[in-house]
Amino acid sequence: MTSVLVTGSKYKFIPPHESRFWPTVLGRFVPQYLKRKCGILDVEIRSAEKLSSLLKAGHGIVLAPNHCRMSDAILLQRLARYVRTPFFVMASAHLFRGSRSMSWLLRRLGAFSVYREGIDRQAVQKGIEILTEGKRPLVLFPEGALSNSNEHLNALQEGVSFIARSAAAKLDKASEASNTPDPRRVYTVPIAIRYLYMGDIEVSAGAMLTQIEKRLSWRPFEGQCLIERIYRVGHALLTLKEQEYLGQAQTGDIDERLRRLIDHLLVPQEQEFLGGPKEGSVIARVKELRRVLLPEMIEGTLLVSEMDRRWRLLTEASLAQSLSLFPARYVASRPTVDRILETVERFNENLWGDETPHGPMKAIIQVGEPIEVNPKRDRSSKVDALMQAIEQSLNELLKLSADECRMYQPRQTGML
Repeated sequence: MTSVLVTGSKYKFIPPHESRFWPTVLGRFVPQYLKRKCGILDVEIRSAEKLSSLLKAGHGIVLAPNHCRMSDAILLQRLARYVRTPFFVMASAHLFRGSRSMSWLLRRLGAFSVYREGIDRQAVQKGIEILTEGKRPLVLFPEGALSNSNEHLNALQEGVSFIARSAAAKLDKASEASNTPDPRRVYTVPIAIRYLYMGDIEVSAGAMLTQIEKRLSWRPFEGQCLIERIYRVGHALLTLKEQEYLGQAQTGDIDERLRRLIDHLLVPQEQEFLGGPKEGSVIARVKELRRVLLPEMIEGTLLVSEMDRRWRLLTEASLAQSLSLFPARYVASRPTVDRILETVERFNENLWGDETPHGPMKAIIQVGEPIEVNPKRDRSSKVDALMQAIEQSLNELLKLSADECRMYQPRQTGML
């Protein structure tokens, strides 16, 4: 999902409300909220004792969860209540620019804003301060954007390691200055969130696919294998975008076609604003473009024609990011009811902007092994060892609960 741009209003850092009263009170209503708004009827928390021991020692704690659904941050309030310690959460600034009631609620649950389209020094310093004080864990989503997938991580962003290492270095420096050894350290704790759909996938996904097929002016393929319907719809939607932006349907496998369309959308912008094509994840590329495109839009210094053009460029960048969140053969390679639901919900969101979750669901929160943060990064290595360890841990944790996903049993044969 692309963050909302509010033109004419400059970004202002929104600090968290630091009282423990409100998280305690509001936490009592989280189960009802998850049930009513998200369709989550049951939450199971596993291995929370790994977090509890760190809390007792007063260490700085970064909770690093995967980010597959909008409900993730609220769901983690269940873990906070379980360990009897509220969390701070770094949240995208656009979430605070909606209703005043939402901004009020987010702050009192411990959230504070971060401007993702630039270097938000206030947010970074607040994160470092939280970790050095060690009073509450800090939630940082390392993917930086929704993956919309429980078994496919986006490329992790290094902001997590920068904040964690900066806090670890600050603790070491304070200890050296006082000549008093400080036993406190900074740890990252990977958290794997998995959602299990407990309903009838034929009914829920089938109804959404029928709506999409009708929009395509097709006769609905009701009663046919959901996976066949998904790939038929997916090919049609990709072909429509290829015709819109490339002039005709493309050949090749899905991965190749997606890369071609994504580069067609991003490379011209990168050449104009960033000096040439960029490498790396699509999310990182889009973030860099937004960092350059947005400031003048918010300042309101552009001509109307240029403002309109930049809106179009942002729309194209957003489309590129959305396309990158459809892993090739994600459903066919392991046809679980959860992968089917995720994919069809993504179709719905991209077509209509509909982010309505579909229950009933069970959520699993799996706490991983703490990773002690080394304040110094090995500059001779091309990869960030801390981020690599977080990614490996998240993938391993998600595998632990993978067998609990129900495999799809089509009512008819002929599955792709």
